[in-house]
Amino acid sequence: METILSIQASLSAHPVYLTLKDLDGLRHFMRYHVFAVWDFMSLLKSLQKEITCTNVPWRPSDYPSEMVRLINQIVLGEESDLDQHGNPTSHFDLYLKSMEEVGASTSEIRDFLNGRSLECIPLGAREFVSHNLDVAMHGDVVEVAANFFFGREKLIPSMFTSIVEILNREKIEAPTLLYYLERHIEVDGEEHGPLALKCLNHLTKQDPELIDKAIKAGIKSLELRTALWDKVLCGSSNI
Repeated sequence: METILSIQASLSAHPVYLTLKDLDGLRHFMRYHVFAVWDFMSLLKSLQKEITCTNVPWRPSDYPSEMVRLINQIVLGEESDLDQHGNPTSHFDLYLKSMEEVGASTSEIRDFLNGRSLECIPLGAREFVSHNLDVAMHGDVVEVAANFFFGREKLIPSMFTSIVEILNREKIEAPTLLYYLERHIEVDGEEHGPLALKCLNHLTKQDPELIDKAIKAGIKSLELRTALWDKVLCGSSNI
């Protein structure tokens, strides 16, 4: 756990956030980050598929009802939250809107969603996405849950807080993005993060081998996030 906490602390203070001092730096960052926003949903849907029943005909889940409720609560918030105007939206769609608002290109993520291969993903984000898709599609449920908690829900509030502080300090006009970030700080810190931890604890069952597997999966996820931010930083001319 000490390794995980150390990497999370480093990610919360990564120098890539200092490149967000103008719109050009923000557009560059978002071009990469949008793929992390997207593959987050693949991890979540993998958990929903395993822990709840998404098949027809429906069958009761083999997992405790509390776990089913936990996952469905997170899906509800991520897939059908409200935007700053009170309109239903997914967090992914909200992020795309924030990209368009600041003039960041959405062509690569839209091409990818329209059936293009991983080759259309910016090189710096490709390894990150490939790993997360592999975990979501082929990892066991403990690895998926660990990736989801340690690499996403536990990390995001502190990471996004750093970004919000810089955007506010530099007076960057990005109201939808700020809402998106602040909404995640709120729901992940107060709701989704604790729910994801409960889910992971249910799955590991205090079994030392399962806990070790979860920690290793979490470390791998965080290392790849660090590599992603390093590559975004290397491609930026704003620092």
